Amino acid sequence: MPVRLKKFIGMIALVALVVLYALIATTVATARLAEAGAVAHLAYFFFTGLLWVLPAMAIIKWMAGRPQDNR
Repeated sequence: MPVRLKKFIGMIALVALVVLYALIATTVATARLAEAGAVAHLAYFFFTGLLWVLPAMAIIKWMAGRPQDNR
């Protein structure tokens, strides 16, 4: 796969990941944490704020991988 195409696909995947993850995390927070205190909100958003990094790292690692030779 050409490097430019790989990076374009990765960029689209990263944007989609961030948008979907933010929507899901916010929906879960409003559904489950409506009556919770400030500490629960802080802990939830701290955890979910760091959790998206794991799939993003996998996408970036794939994007930065070596191009395969097509011989």
